[in-house]
Amino acid sequence: MAQEQLPETIYYSDPLHDEFSTMEIHSEPIKEDYRYIRDNGIWGHIKHFFLFHIIAKPIAFFYLKKQFKHEIVGKWKLKPYRKQAIFIYGNHTQIIGDALMPAFILSPRYLNVIVHPNNVNIPGIGKYVPLLGGLPLPGNAAAKKNFTDAIAKRVSQHQAIVIYPEAHIWPYYTGIREFVADSFTYPVYYGTPVFCFTNTYHQRKNGKVRIRTFVDGPFFPAFEATPKEAREMLRNEIYNTMCERASFSTYEKIKYVRKTND
Repeated sequence: MAQEQLPETIYYSDPLHDEFSTMEIHSEPIKEDYRYIRDNGIWGHIKHFFLFHIIAKPIAFFYLKKQFKHEIVGKWKLKPYRKQAIFIYGNHTQIIGDALMPAFILSPRYLNVIVHPNNVNIPGIGKYVPLLGGLPLPGNAAAKKNFTDAIAKRVSQHQAIVIYPEAHIWPYYTGIREFVADSFTYPVYYGTPVFCFTNTYHQRKNGKVRIRTFVDGPFFPAFEATPKEAREMLRNEIYNTMCERASFSTYEKIKYVRKTND
C-alpha cells in the first residue's frame, strides 16, 4: 500500500494578522484622491458589462471548474433577495479563487468586493479591479469618507457587497479563524439582509482538490439591540454558521500549526 502523503505544514503565531499569500505586492495606502466609483454613465456600464461578463466570468468559470471542480450548495437562498442590497461574508482561503467565486455565488447580480489595497496594484490587472467591483480599504480619514460614500451608493443601487472578515489569506485552511465585529457595522447601519458562504475542501480521485461552497442566510440585524450589540450578534451568527460548514471539509491539503515558545 502506498504511504499516505502528509499535508504541507505552515506554522503561525497570530491568527488575526498572519498572512500567507504568496503574492508579494507592496502598495501605497489608498488616499483621498482615489476614485471609488467609476461606472458613471452608459459608457461605464458598457465597460463593466464587457469586462465582467465577456472576459472575466468565462476565465473565472474555466479556472474554478478546471482547477477545483467548484460547486455551490444553497445558492437558491439568495434568489428572494436579488433586488435588495445585501452583505455576504466568506472565509479567505484562496489567493486567486476568492476574487472569482463571488461572481458565481451571486450571479447574475452586480457585486462589489472589499479588498486589500494590494489588489489594485497587481501588475497587468490591478487597474481593472475597480471596474470589476473591487473596493480597496482606505488609508486615511479622507479616503475613508470616499469609501463609505461608495458603500452607500452601492447599497442604494441594491447591489451585493462581499467581505472577507478574516482579512488575511490562509490558503486551503479548513477551519474558520476568529474575526472581529467591525465589518458588520455596514449591515447594521443599513439594515440589510446578511449571508455567508463557506468554502470546504475535499480530495478528488486524481489527488487534486475539490472546493464545495455552502451559502447560508439570510441573517438580520437585531434592531432592538444597540449598534454594538447588533454587530456582535451578527458576527457570532455568521462565525458559528461558518464553523459548522467548515467542519464538512474532508481533506487537509495544508496543515496549520500554532508556534510554541519551544
